[in-house]
Amino acid sequence: MPVSPDSAPSSKPTLTARDWAEAALEALASGGLDSVAVEPLARRLSVTKGSFYWHFANREALLKAALDLWEKRETVDVIAGLEDEPDPYLRIVNLFKRANASHKSGRLYLALAAATDDVRVNEVVQRVSARRLAYLEKCYRALGMDAGEAPLWATFAYATFIGNQQVHRDTPHKFPSGPKFREYFKLMLGTLVPRERDGAADLRRTGTDRTGSA
Repeated sequence: MPVSPDSAPSSKPTLTARDWAEAALEALASGGLDSVAVEPLARRLSVTKGSFYWHFANREALLKAALDLWEKRETVDVIAGLEDEPDPYLRIVNLFKRANASHKSGRLYLALAAATDDVRVNEVVQRVSARRLAYLEKCYRALGMDAGEAPLWATFAYATFIGNQQVHRDTPHKFPSGPKFREYFKLMLGTLVPRERDGAADLRRTGTDRTGSA
């Protein structure tokens, strides 16, 4: 078990490694990569540095755990959950709902994207973005698009998601909320999911009827 030479704990802490990783992600979202440091996080969690060294050898190990947690929770688990929906129209609707449900997640993504000068962060952000784009392409292919169109629409949808997060962060008073957001979501859905494609129009109309209150 890794222990700092000057911070050995006297008893096993109640915090878990995931607690520290969660705290690191919260700090990163609010203050950037430099805010992921042992002493400030210990103060945030109201524990001593010794608690940290029960779980991690150093800051780099914590950062890796935080990035792994972010990738799993915000991409791997999201995609796995969406696969339970057999209707391709509803699958992409649910994906858009999920993508726009948490501005906290959006702020974290923007903070990570701003920290890609760090090789470790850059590697994870690129992998996550590639996986998200690939999944969006798969969704559009299931809606009836061909191999030429689907990547273009996937990029369009992902760029819209990133833009939403930036607008909400930079000018939150301008971003729709409440009933206005529901109108905005319908407009976005109507723009990002074309209504007519060979073999998919009937399914898409059915999906519209079932999700008209989105």
